[in-house]
Amino acid sequence: MTLLLKVENLQAGYAGSEVLHSVSLEARDKEITILLGPNGAGKSTLLKTIIGLVSPTGGKLYANDKDITQASTAEIIKLGISYVPQGATLFPSMTVKENLEMGYYTLSDKEELKKKISETCDIFPILKDRMHQKAGLMSGGERQMLAIGRALVSSPKLILLDEPSSGLDIGKQAIIFDKLVELNKEGIAILLVEQSVRQATKIAHQAYLLSSGSLKFAGESSKLTQDLLSSVFGK
Repeated sequence: MTLLLKVENLQAGYAGSEVLHSVSLEARDKEITILLGPNGAGKSTLLKTIIGLVSPTGGKLYANDKDITQASTAEIIKLGISYVPQGATLFPSMTVKENLEMGYYTLSDKEELKKKISETCDIFPILKDRMHQKAGLMSGGERQMLAIGRALVSSPKLILLDEPSSGLDIGKQAIIFDKLVELNKEGIAILLVEQSVRQATKIAHQAYLLSSGSLKFAGESSKLTQDLLSSVFGK
């Protein structure tokens, strides 16, 4: 199976304080990979470093065997990796259509853009119904679908998702997880950061468990034991 992303002994942090300590991780084509861990474990920092928003202080990053350790975010997106930050960060005063168009900012083909938006609306039909509504007026679940939809417009091979179920009720969470499975079946690989451990492990192929910036587990999600989870999450 094709290796889309390889993180090798990655070190990163903020203002001289190291958050990630020699973290290694892989994401493969047609798989859902989950990254679990308590708050403050370094999960969001890892995603931000992969997408070029945080500069690594050590280690290597590869996308499709290409070294992206020092690449810009725009360069990384062009290589087929998209990023959806926590909290469904959108432009609230802009319409759904305008937000989707922002996902295509690295390209300029208007007909291709129209096609990609149409394909995205096939996956999230609610976006077609809300196309001219301002994003700030949408519900939490709808905003999350729009955030994921915007990432899809750039035709990624891999999407980095940071806690897409955060702040949603159980029903809306279930819809988001169902959509992630649907996306994966369409051939899009996903690297998912989640706090909803039970739901995430149900849909994942591979799992990584991060605690205090270091990996405690790497392997098939089915082999992630409750004892190990309890030791890391303190439950």
